[in-house]
Amino acid sequence: MSLEDDIQQRSFRSPQQKASINLMYTLSWLNSQYAPFFKNSGITSQQYNVLRILRGQNNQACSLKLIKERMLDRMSDASRIVDKLVAKDLIIRKPSEEDRRSVKLLISEKGLELLKKLDYVDDAAITIFSNLSESQISHLSELLDDLRGSKRKNA
Repeated sequence: MSLEDDIQQRSFRSPQQKASINLMYTLSWLNSQYAPFFKNSGITSQQYNVLRILRGQNNQACSLKLIKERMLDRMSDASRIVDKLVAKDLIIRKPSEEDRRSVKLLISEKGLELLKKLDYVDDAAITIFSNLSESQISHLSELLDDLRGSKRKNA
């Protein structure tokens, strides 16, 4: 189905408006594709993102600032998300050795176990993107990078 059919709108002010609405609509659709994976895990997609960031630190504690910089949803309240993950024993707070006023964050064994159970979520992208060829997927990623003004390493 086309965007016009899905949202029952036949015309747009400009191609830019249509593309913008299409991106927002597709993001909502993509979130709905992933939502069932988190429903029974006891965590949200934002909490999953924080846990993945911490796992990527390879057992090195990091700051809340680093987590905020790397989060997919920059509008999320990282402090609140971390508090909830600490309460669930999925993250450990460690006092910083350099600065007693700050804390470092580390994923716990329980957090690692949960992520291991959720690793199949990454495989879902293969199904979600099955309507596109690998070439189209690469091109889509490049276009999205260009839209954000991101510079590609291979450019």
